[in-house]
Amino acid sequence: QVLLVESGGGLVQAGGSLRLSCAASGRTFSDYVMGWFRQVPGKDREFVAAISRTGTITNYADSVKRRFTISRDNDKNTVYLEMSSLKPEDTAVYYCAADIGSTVTIKTGGDYWGQGTQVTVSS
Repeated sequence: QVLLVESGGGLVQAGGSLRLSCAASGRTFSDYVMGWFRQVPGKDREFVAAISRTGTITNYADSVKRRFTISRDNDKNTVYLEMSSLKPEDTAVYYCAADIGSTVTIKTGGDYWGQGTQVTVSS
């Protein structure tokens, strides 16, 4: 079992920045690929970004490329999502996920999920 706890969400103006954190516990953090997803009411959860076990490989959704950066600190058992140039359409609940697979397979969903943190971008 992997426990994931997100933090860092909040209200920000369009064009602003925010950093999300996801702290993991329970199993060896570096055994897992990590990802971020987001969901708005009435829509499916969508993939945002993923990072490999060592942090050397990253994947991003086209909608966030060059604006969001995923990173991880295996010593702190934490994955981050640095978001900049935020747009109102980035408003969503953001979830982190852990997956035993790859940065490709995690795009369809993770093995473990956090509870989510709300990000609201005002225009």
